[in-house]
Amino acid sequence: MPSSGIPFPNIDPVLIHLGPFAIRWYALAYIAGLVLGWRYILKMIDTPRLWNGTAPVTKLQIDDALLWAALGVILGGRIGYILVYQPGYYIDHPLEILSVWHGGMSFHGGAFGVVIGLAIFARRHNIAMLSLFDLASAAAPIGSFFGRLANFINGELWGRVTDVPWAVIFPTGGPYPRHPSQIYQA
Repeated sequence: MPSSGIPFPNIDPVLIHLGPFAIRWYALAYIAGLVLGWRYILKMIDTPRLWNGTAPVTKLQIDDALLWAALGVILGGRIGYILVYQPGYYIDHPLEILSVWHGGMSFHGGAFGVVIGLAIFARRHNIAMLSLFDLASAAAPIGSFFGRLANFINGELWGRVTDVPWAVIFPTGGPYPRHPSQIYQA
């Protein structure tokens, strides 16, 4: 069994405390992913060679769609986590559903939430849904990148035990070095 590895860097998941409030790296990852993804989509809309004629959406529509995407990723991520990972716990403790600061988001729930949010938005605004999904799909890796970096900072979603020289000993991963799978995914 491997016995050496890089100790996990002691990175506080909270960037800064402001009185009773805490600004967490994970929250900043969501914000960075959404804002940079939104800006990337606006840039794509301004790139005429990408379109046969005009872009399928306007900048103002993308500005409005950002709210739907943000709600989708947050609500979907939380609901997905609750339904898939700990439904029994949340049935017994329903008020904990709102305690997002205790953690508990799922990528697949967030992705599903964004699909639903953008589908509703596209339908309400008579936008070609698949075109909107194409734009969102091009921006999604930006959010995934920041999210996986935040997973590393939180010391979660580590990989299998290994003896590669860059293996990390995660505080919650037992005494053995593991693949930093979050970094690979980022």
